[in-house]
Amino acid sequence: MRSGKGGQIMSEPERVTAEEVYDKLKSGEAFLVCAYEDEGKFKKLQLEGAISFSAFKSKLPALSKDQDIVFYCG
Repeated sequence: MRSGKGGQIMSEPERVTAEEVYDKLKSGEAFLVCAYEDEGKFKKLQLEGAISFSAFKSKLPALSKDQDIVFYCG
């Protein structure tokens, strides 16, 4: 664990396999987020089921602290 912005405790990032991500996406346990803020890059690199970084930021206030979030970039 480490401290994040404002002293919040953050867990360390966890490496997962593509199969684990796919299963979590299918079950609704995780969000798949393209880590690029540029919408053009998002559209070019969008994976099935992924949301854009801007869409993720708009959902952030409503997400549970326990929500799994998977970021990817090309």
